[in-house]
Amino acid sequence: MDRTGELTAFARAVESGGFSAAARELGLSPSAVSKIVTRLENRLGVRLLSRTTRSLGLTPEGERFFARAQRILADIDEAERDAAQAQRTPRGLLRMHSGVAFGLHQLPPVLPEFTARYPEIEIELTVTDRLVDLVEEGADLAVRGSVLRDSSLIARRICDLERVICAAPAYLAQHGTPRTPEDLAHHNCLRFFDHPHLSHWPFKVKDGVRSIEVRGSHSANNAETLLQMALLGMGVLRLADIVVGPHLLRGDLVAVLTDVHHVEPLPMHALMPPGKHRLPRVTAMVEFLVEKFAHAPWRIAPTAPTPARRSQRVGKP
Repeated sequence: MDRTGELTAFARAVESGGFSAAARELGLSPSAVSKIVTRLENRLGVRLLSRTTRSLGLTPEGERFFARAQRILADIDEAERDAAQAQRTPRGLLRMHSGVAFGLHQLPPVLPEFTARYPEIEIELTVTDRLVDLVEEGADLAVRGSVLRDSSLIARRICDLERVICAAPAYLAQHGTPRTPEDLAHHNCLRFFDHPHLSHWPFKVKDGVRSIEVRGSHSANNAETLLQMALLGMGVLRLADIVVGPHLLRGDLVAVLTDVHHVEPLPMHALMPPGKHRLPRVTAMVEFLVEKFAHAPWRIAPTAPTPARRSQRVGKP
């Protein structure tokens, strides 16, 4: 038996007044409890109990040892209670990763409510579009718009993202509103110069989807820069609704070609390393994200919430 077991047997024998009562409490035989206490005394080289046929008594050394043993056992009990409570109560440091669009435009406004609801959770937020190994970086959770691949990560679907073609009212007033995809040839389309494939905008046709390569005098490598260009009336933009949605709701931007545009829905997931999804702090954040974003509140006409799904194993973010 380890030292904690020896302390427990000794303390219970003293508190209950004998080996028999202590044995019943510990689920041992009286002789086993007696041997444990004797082994403790031999290890310490001091007699702790004075034994008679009718009772047990503490020696002076035993009285001092008993007082300290009680404090030690009480500390152990308190530590175990705290550990068990931590497994039930959301608390501690939550290391969270987010893509730039979600981390800049949607997550910050709801964090005060999350903090008020779970004041014992600290959030360490990394906002980046860089693909990361969550296990290697010690992250608890990542929020990504991504197509899932097989791996050991656990996923919870939050919502679907959609792309929108839009422009500022001032631009449309000056240059007209495109009515057909072909009309885009006469408009200044804002583009990503480092992702040429994003200059091919897809549209629905009778036999499927057809892409049109758009052109324009302005391009950038950053969605935030292109958004600011569009807000300033510099051209027509195609970005995810998670970025442009708030501006569409306020009227700063106007969606165009909505009847023929292929929005390319992309699921957004909460991704977690195995085991992390069981942590109360992680579960609290994931459930909060689903509560707040399942209806895609940035969308002009929010779609029905994504049906709740159990966590599933998926690919790396």
